[in-house]
Amino acid sequence: MARGNTANLQTGRTRLAWLFLSPALLVLLTVGLYPLLWTFAMSLTDARLGSSREIRLVGLENYIELFSSSDFWGAVGHTLVFTGASVSLELALGMIIALVVHSSFRGRGLVRAAMLVPWALPTVVAARLWSFIYVDTYGVMNDLLVTRTGILGQKLAWLAEPGLAMFSVVLADVWKTTPFAALLLLAGLQVIPQEIYAAAEVDGASRWQSFKSLTLPLLKPMILLVLIFRTLDALRVFDVIWVMTAGAVETESMATLNYRELIGFQKLGYGSAISVTIFFLIAAFVALYVRWIPLEEEE
Repeated sequence: MARGNTANLQTGRTRLAWLFLSPALLVLLTVGLYPLLWTFAMSLTDARLGSSREIRLVGLENYIELFSSSDFWGAVGHTLVFTGASVSLELALGMIIALVVHSSFRGRGLVRAAMLVPWALPTVVAARLWSFIYVDTYGVMNDLLVTRTGILGQKLAWLAEPGLAMFSVVLADVWKTTPFAALLLLAGLQVIPQEIYAAAEVDGASRWQSFKSLTLPLLKPMILLVLIFRTLDALRVFDVIWVMTAGAVETESMATLNYRELIGFQKLGYGSAISVTIFFLIAAFVALYVRWIPLEEEE
């Protein structure tokens, strides 16, 4: 009898929880699922912006054209390079910064506040700032590496050289977004009980052993969160690339290609196919992260 009452109580709580969540779920379906379905429907047509002609259903023609395009695969490659480089560097640097500001030292509060300044800047402002830094004639980068230190023998056009443009954009994005990763990782570090480190120290564990065996496993949920958030942003990167290079010199991303096709050439159907492809690529990455970094250890 007691088990039956407990089961009924649990069922009632579950139904009440779904009742409370239903307004939020309805909003998510309205602002998320409906536009996605509409975009997918448009990707199966030959629709064009500003055109009064009748829209025709063309099936998978847009996807066939897209996957046959060297411009698209070039944009995919650039996007993956940008994502891999920026997310890896931001996670590594964010971990180092989080560990530093988590320790006790004089002025820690000031350092924590200062590290958020790059992240607080609007992305367009940060991208324009780095564009000025990279100017070949009077930019700070060439002044530092050529004039003042002599590390380089001549001034470089950082955003005009195919071999340097992507590196330059990644560096700007890492500077802008590393504080975000550091902030999330710092939040994860602050909820780890300090007693376990004291116990490990008593057992003779070194700092590296404590970091590898205690900190990293306990930070798995936050590391996963950083990877998902940053990968979501990096795979759909538009603003920093568009402001700094407009997608030129081997920096064209899928988002800038999408903008060019959708707005520049007004190909609504073809641009929608690119948007759907970006969505499924992001979903695949998120699924891989969740698979590779489980939040709970398997029994």
